[in-house]
Amino acid sequence: MSGIAGYRALAPKTKNLIVAGGLSAFVFGVYFYTMRAVGGTDELQVAIDKFEEHKRRNEEEATLAPKA
Repeated sequence: MSGIAGYRALAPKTKNLIVAGGLSAFVFGVYFYTMRAVGGTDELQVAIDKFEEHKRRNEEEATLAPKA
């Protein structure tokens, strides 16, 4: 409980700075965690590359196939 009593003894401006620092640290922590979690995988890009390769192969086969 001495921690809370020590906090109460601080000036209001100092309390505001402590709260702002804590909130800012939390927000930046969540932001960087989210960016790392989302940006860690390129599943969508891999799927797009596979689709483009499949599409290119189908187009090549269609142009090389003999016309009846």
